[in-house]
This record gives sequence, C-alpha cells and structure tokens, in this order.
Amino acid sequence: SQALRKLTANISRTNTLVIFINQIRMKIGVMYGSPETTTGGNALKFYASVRLDIRRIGAIKKGDEVVGSETRVKVLKNKVAPPFREAEFAIYYGEGISRFSELVDLGVKFDIVEKSGAWYSYKGERIGQGKDNARVYLKEHPEMAKEIDERVRAAASGHPLAFAEEPLMAEDVVAGE
Repeated sequence: SQALRKLTANISRTNTLVIFINQIRMKIGVMYGSPETTTGGNALKFYASVRLDIRRIGAIKKGDEVVGSETRVKVLKNKVAPPFREAEFAIYYGEGISRFSELVDLGVKFDIVEKSGAWYSYKGERIGQGKDNARVYLKEHPEMAKEIDERVRAAASGHPLAFAEEPLMAEDVVAGE
C-alpha cells in the first residue's frame, strides 16, 4: 500500500504503463457474492485504473494438437472508459490474437458473412468449411479480408456502408458516390 502511494506519482509523471499480474484464490465460507479474491490486500484494487479478468474458456484444436485457446476478458474496473464490458477472442500459439478469426465471427454476427451449416461464404463465394478454414482463406486473400473488415466496422458503427446491396468501399463514400 505504501509502495503504491510512492509509485503512483512517478508513474503518472513519466507516463508509464505498469501491469501487475495476480492470481485468484477462493474465500472460504462465502455464501453470497463471488468466492474468488485476489491476493495482496486491497491496495492494488484501489490504485488500479483498469482491472481485467482474463480466462481461458476453451482450447482450439487441429486434430489432436492444441494450437490455441479461446479467451474471455471481463473489465472489472475502468477509470478511463466504460467498465463491465466483455470480449471473447481466439489466441493462436505463435501468432497471437487472430484478426481473421474475429472477422469471421463479426461477419457472421452482422450478416456480412453467411454461415450455412459448417460452411462460411461471402457474396456467394464459399470461403471455407469450418471456422479455421475460413480464417486461413481470409489470411490468404487480404483484399477480401479488407473488404469484410470495412463492412464490419461500418456495421458496428451503424453506418449505411455495411448494408449496401453492392458493397461500397470507404473511398467511394468519402468521394460522395
């Protein structure tokens, strides 16, 4: 607690990001609320600007081999933006967070990418059987990935670009077409 009081001024003055990683312990005899707690007292909880709960919710397998993990992040505290948001994403070992996997998921969510059974397709063209194959296809076809990305961003912001019959590119909207 005293160390954090001394550190906060220097951290703020030097515009430094400090990340503390902690573990979860179980409180014994808790009837109401969450029985989980973090170690080290309340000082970190108080001084932190942002607190995240990061959990692995599943494994990504290719055959029998685990090649990544599905991850969920919950924002427990945020002094700089709206708190209590959640995000789920895929982390592939050796690659990191998969942008193309997100494009497939968000494309389906906003009806930009069609999902029929295990098949994914975009504008009538099949891009893969299974999410992993669709992800690999988008990785190999960056122009299609860019187009889906622009339409997903437009749909997320409520912009009419995402809902056009013939998809417009961002340059067309800026040019006034």
